[in-house]
Amino acid sequence: MMSAAQSQTLESKLEALQCHFTWDLNPGRSKLFRVRDKLEDIGPEEGNSWLGHIYNLRGYIQYKLGFTEDAQSLFNQATEALRLTRGAEEGRWLVVNYGNLAWLHHHLGKQEESQAYLSKVDALMKKYPSPSQDELHPEIYAEKAWTLMKFSTDQKLLAADYFERAIRMQPDMVEWNTSRVLALESASYNEGPEADILQKLRIAKEQDPENFYLAAKYLEERGKKGESIEDEARELGRQVLRNPVSSYSGMKALLWVYRKYLSIDEAITLAEEALKQHPDVRYLKSCVALCYKWKIILSRDSRPNKNMIERAISLHEEVISLYPHSSLVKKIDLTNIYAKSSHGQAKAEQIFQELLKSDLEAADKQMIYNNYAHVLFNRNDRSKALQYHMKAAEIPQQTFYRKSSISFLKSTKGKKWNRMCGEIEKFLTNL
Repeated sequence: MMSAAQSQTLESKLEALQCHFTWDLNPGRSKLFRVRDKLEDIGPEEGNSWLGHIYNLRGYIQYKLGFTEDAQSLFNQATEALRLTRGAEEGRWLVVNYGNLAWLHHHLGKQEESQAYLSKVDALMKKYPSPSQDELHPEIYAEKAWTLMKFSTDQKLLAADYFERAIRMQPDMVEWNTSRVLALESASYNEGPEADILQKLRIAKEQDPENFYLAAKYLEERGKKGESIEDEARELGRQVLRNPVSSYSGMKALLWVYRKYLSIDEAITLAEEALKQHPDVRYLKSCVALCYKWKIILSRDSRPNKNMIERAISLHEEVISLYPHSSLVKKIDLTNIYAKSSHGQAKAEQIFQELLKSDLEAADKQMIYNNYAHVLFNRNDRSKALQYHMKAAEIPQQTFYRKSSISFLKSTKGKKWNRMCGEIEKFLTNL
């Protein structure tokens, strides 16, 4: 048994590690479930250079959710995956993994095992020092960057910076550059577009030609510039269909391209074909459901085709059952689909009331309030809609939904139908 001094020394060493347990990854449970499902949808595809990182992050999430046995199994799988992908028994790329195992055994009360992994980390640090004395080893920067990309849109620029540091020291890792450019592209939605993001995507695509997700993002950026990309998008669709099924296959990113630059009908055809080839893959079912949502919600027809509505409802209900812990967005989509059907208003209201009464984290409540407000407004229940936009806006999380509600409230100033102008003015002033 360890003395108090030994225990304190162990904890200080653990705190100094670079691993998931020390990277301030503390999202709520709903976010953990969403990330977990996304990681599971990537799948254990052989040759995936991120496979070890995927298992590491899945292990940490299972630990945070209270599934310690799963966590240990996944951390052990990460060890093996890292050895396979790097083609060697040991290397600096095991530092994060061994750090995770040291922390897990510490939390399990197995201090000797924890100390053993700490010793392994020390040995690796001495044997494989960082090329730069003032910075972390590039493998650590890369895994930290990849992890941040999965958790937060707010940290995409930081992730890109970590990737850049890693690449400066180890420039031959193609997947690091691809991820860096994708992080910059994603951040551009929030931070404003980078002037040369198209050029960066082009260069990354030349270096990583088999990455179809990257190819879809490149097409999207070219479409924004007004280029004709339709034929290339269709060819990429045929390539994606021939590829192994994974959320890394580029399917969902390509469907967005189809929606914007071809047609939603062609997006539906592509997604349905993929699902026909792999009828049991839940990720593809979610892709098809997304396409039908676009078709119905964005339709100018106030009463879309009955068969299409039924297909969309059936798909969404199935997807919700397949993602039991991370299906809030799909439940909201389902209410919007019901609201478009001739006999679905009562069902939409029922689902919203169930969601409003459920025990949710603040950001999820904000999303529900904002969506419910739009449904109420479309029903001409304008005063109640404004009240729910105010409920969404007063939750301090800076999200798309808060911005949407604040923007909507501001847009109602001076409207003849708005009898709450004074109240809203005061509300916005005090936000």
